Amino acid sequence: MKNKYVHRWKISEARFRLVVKGFSLDLTATQTAELSGISRNAVNRLYAAIRWQIAEYERPSDFAIGEFEADESYFGARHVKGKRGRGASGKTIVFGLYKRDGKVYTEIVPTSFARN
Repeated sequence: MKNKYVHRWKISEARFRLVVKGFSLDLTATQTAELSGISRNAVNRLYAAIRWQIAEYERPSDFAIGEFEADESYFGARHVKGKRGRGASGKTIVFGLYKRDGKVYTEIVPTSFARN
């Protein structure tokens, strides 16, 4: 019963894969325990271990250290007739981050997040 994913756990790879599947489907520990036949406490510990591994993998890079400037801009027609304010209706919103003495990162804001 060797498991290449988790060491020193008496759990088969097939059951561990069921736990990972439950984690990816956003099932509760109780639901995953019923699905895989493992105790709920063991599933909770495995969920915590999976979250810890994800956090280790997603650790901030050197880019996330230092001073930043953030700004948004509207790109499109100069003025939309009949619209008040900035006349942002129909314009594309771009959000940008600038790291001092570094790079510029920009992202187009999806229209679902934009409020007109």
